Amino acid sequence: MNRSSRLALVLAMAALPLLTACQSPTDPDDTVDVDDFLEIAVAPNPAIADVATDGKTYRVVRGNNQPDEILAYDWKTSFTLTLTLNSQADDDDVLEFPVDLTTVSVVVKQASGGIVTPPSGGEVEYYQSVTQASSNRFAAVNTSNTIAFEVWYDLPSLRKEALVTVNLAFKDTNGKTFTKAYDVRVAP
Repeated sequence: MNRSSRLALVLAMAALPLLTACQSPTDPDDTVDVDDFLEIAVAPNPAIADVATDGKTYRVVRGNNQPDEILAYDWKTSFTLTLTLNSQADDDDVLEFPVDLTTVSVVVKQASGGIVTPPSGGEVEYYQSVTQASSNRFAAVNTSNTIAFEVWYDLPSLRKEALVTVNLAFKDTNGKTFTKAYDVRVAP
């Protein structure tokens, strides 16, 4: 390696800390956690499941030239989430209003004693949900929206106790996004 190459390498190595300093995150005291400005209340808590009697079904694909099965869901639960963007959402320009709720999805996992117990042996949880929201827009600080959920599910454990994770995604008027996963317990 010639002298000019070594000098370029030394200068590049000396500049590296300066370049990474420009990309470092903000001071930890300046960061805001979603839980600081998003309040979520669930009712009932825990959610209650009943035997599904409305005929909702799901398909189990068997493969290997075996016919698929159409099965009725065993359980149905209903609950409501109330979402509020509190006054901290406006502190230090955290968000610019209006803020839109852009995505809501649900994942159901079997549980025991409130702890997720993943199925074994290739078994899976089957579920589907329907949601109805009062609105998808938060116009200002301290505004709330309500989302009603109906969730049908069938678990390998054959029990009704479950953990329903509601995944929420938001976007403010300037394009800033944030997400929140919220767990709802379904009583045994």
